[in-house]
Amino acid sequence: MVLLGVAAVVLLGIAYGAGLLLNHSEVPKGTTVLGVDIGGGTKEEAVVKLEAALGERSRAPLTLSVDGKEEKLDPEKAGLTLDSQETVRGAAGSDYNPVSVIGSLFGGARAADPVIPVDEEKLGVALNDLAGTAGSSQDGTIRFEPNKAIAVPGKPGKTLDVGQSLISVRDAYRAQVQTGRPKVVELPVATREPTITQAELTRAMKEFAEPAMSDLITIKAGPKQIQFGPARSLPQILSMKAVDGRLVDVYDKKAITTLLDGVFDGITAVKADGKQHPVDADDVAQAMKTALTGKTPAERTVTIDLTGEG
Repeated sequence: MVLLGVAAVVLLGIAYGAGLLLNHSEVPKGTTVLGVDIGGGTKEEAVVKLEAALGERSRAPLTLSVDGKEEKLDPEKAGLTLDSQETVRGAAGSDYNPVSVIGSLFGGARAADPVIPVDEEKLGVALNDLAGTAGSSQDGTIRFEPNKAIAVPGKPGKTLDVGQSLISVRDAYRAQVQTGRPKVVELPVATREPTITQAELTRAMKEFAEPAMSDLITIKAGPKQIQFGPARSLPQILSMKAVDGRLVDVYDKKAITTLLDGVFDGITAVKADGKQHPVDADDVAQAMKTALTGKTPAERTVTIDLTGEG
């Protein structure tokens, strides 16, 4: 029995030495990456083998489903790649594990992990772009029509869960590189509520929109004046937009300029730089902000300050 044990050790030693002697290539024989045999040659040869087998599938677009709508994602633009150079570099070099060395004599395989770096910043940008294709929520707003302001309630929508989607896309890309079989990747979506609540819509109607459309306003500058009314001019000028959960009034400066029709031409005001400048749509819009919430004709008449002393 002792002699048999000694003989076995000697045979294993001989086999180990033979394995080391024969397996002197840069990438050990039997080395595989995702089932592709890249062993038995130089690193350059291994890269060529890997690219030939996996290059095309590593560049194939992923098919993503966002709330039932399919979109294509270019791996390269999304920061997803199979780094063949780094993969081979990690697989190269001698493996002195006796099991691997002796196994190489009998065609044994040595699996190496692929290097699949993910540029999360690029992938995040790509997924945020895709998020825009989901049914986004619609914020409540106020529409200005002749002689009236109309409250338009918001509607909930869908938004992409970008954080969870990063994981799903990364795993799907690895699976596609490994199997070569693309499949549709369902990305998680969540309900997105409008940023403008019903309470905020009610507040904006009561505090701004209804007073604004209640009567004429008069804007004066020097000896000249102009009136804007709810029947025609104010619906052309006014709108509202959501800012940090609140509706704020917006003034169409081009519409103001058109409606002014040169009424304040030749009148100047001292601006922030201390110099005289022609009275323009910005000055009129600023005056309108005060006039529109007035309750009486006097409160709805505002004179533009021309002195800069405000």
